[in-house]
Amino acid sequence: MNNFTLALPSKGAIADPTINFLSNCGLKIVKPNPRQYTGDIPAIDGLSVLFQRVKDVAYKVADGTAQLGITGYDVVCENPNDDTIVIHDKLGYGQCSLVVAVPESWVDVENMYDLADVAIDMRDNQRRNLRVATTFPHQTRQFLHAHHIHHFTIVKADGAIEAAPTIGYADMIVDLTQTGTTLRENHLKMLPDGVITESQACLIGNKKALLSHPELMQMTKTLLEYIDAAMNARKIYQVTVDIQGESAESIAHRILQDNNTRGLIGPTIAPIYTQNSSDKWFTATVTVQHSNLLAATNYLRSIGGRHALVMPARYVFMESSHTYDALEVKLASS
Repeated sequence: MNNFTLALPSKGAIADPTINFLSNCGLKIVKPNPRQYTGDIPAIDGLSVLFQRVKDVAYKVADGTAQLGITGYDVVCENPNDDTIVIHDKLGYGQCSLVVAVPESWVDVENMYDLADVAIDMRDNQRRNLRVATTFPHQTRQFLHAHHIHHFTIVKADGAIEAAPTIGYADMIVDLTQTGTTLRENHLKMLPDGVITESQACLIGNKKALLSHPELMQMTKTLLEYIDAAMNARKIYQVTVDIQGESAESIAHRILQDNNTRGLIGPTIAPIYTQNSSDKWFTATVTVQHSNLLAATNYLRSIGGRHALVMPARYVFMESSHTYDALEVKLASS
């Protein structure tokens, strides 16, 4: 019997990416029957999987039905709960933004300050509130009030919310967008200072359950070790070159002159045994940030490096999981 549950999205934009993400982290989901709403993670004994709608993942974690869950950060912000703790808010996929968008025909509205003027004008001259179509009423209210917009009415919207101003049942919208293309196609424009929430997939947990069950904390630590190591590895490559020199120390000295090739600690250098014993060749391996890969390779070439072999990292386990360390601090202060 599994004692604890990880809730995952069963459908929607982040459902398949979540399965792929966990699999790439070494946390493959086993689901014998595709019609079932349950599964297992063999890498973590005692942790079962429950598939739910994205919004329901947040509800299940909040009420303790599931102790851990992956959902959109926008969903968590829209449904705040004292029993829910955000363990990892940037899993690196499902990126989108909750934004304020107004009709392109509102040429005088370029920012939230201008929108506040529109709301006041509607109240004074048209005797009505600004109508805002959204499925995110909680965040919308908070954001509009913070920008001194108080005369508005939330209009419940389902389906293609971008069409609300065109159809006429709302004046503007607050909705999620990735690229803004759908907004532009519906003659809407995002306000530059109207980004309410930058969202992506996140890992959440039930605070009470984490505080009450050491074994759940250990499972969470294992989960985060894999996730952190896999995400660290996305940024890291190993570059190995053959290089001639008098000694390993002299080669190390040359390599350490460049910031891009210093690696996490320093280079690893080993002798190469050639047929010509008078030639002193070594293999040098350095750990390189992905953004510095070409610069580091070019530098190694410039100091005599040959046959550069580049290997991506699968996992990079640091001294500890920084996300788990941060979770312990959060729980201790709660």
